[in-house]
Amino acid sequence: QVQLVESGGGLVQAGGSLRLSCAASGRTFTLSAMGWFRQAPGKEREFVGVSRGGITYYADSVKDRFTISRDNAKNAVSLQMNSLTPEDTAVYYCAAIRSGASKYDYWGQGTQVTVSS
Repeated sequence: QVQLVESGGGLVQAGGSLRLSCAASGRTFTLSAMGWFRQAPGKEREFVGVSRGGITYYADSVKDRFTISRDNAKNAVSLQMNSLTPEDTAVYYCAAIRSGASKYDYWGQGTQVTVSS
């Protein structure tokens, strides 16, 4: 099993920045990808970005504003969010995929990000 714990959420003004972190513990050697999702009130959970095989992929809505960094030695992944807008307000979840799997098997508890206008 793998446990994921996010940190770094909070309240920020529009145009500001936040950095989220996710630490993995347990059978971390089995992880092939680590990424981020978010869910805004009343909306479906949506993909934000993922780091897999040394390559990062982003949703169009965050491309050029958000950056994912993965530290394999520390079993951690971070999400640097710049130029935040109120539309970025959501609970952000760290997620991971096991080696050989195609879906996200592990999820963190989520951290709230609120962007005020």
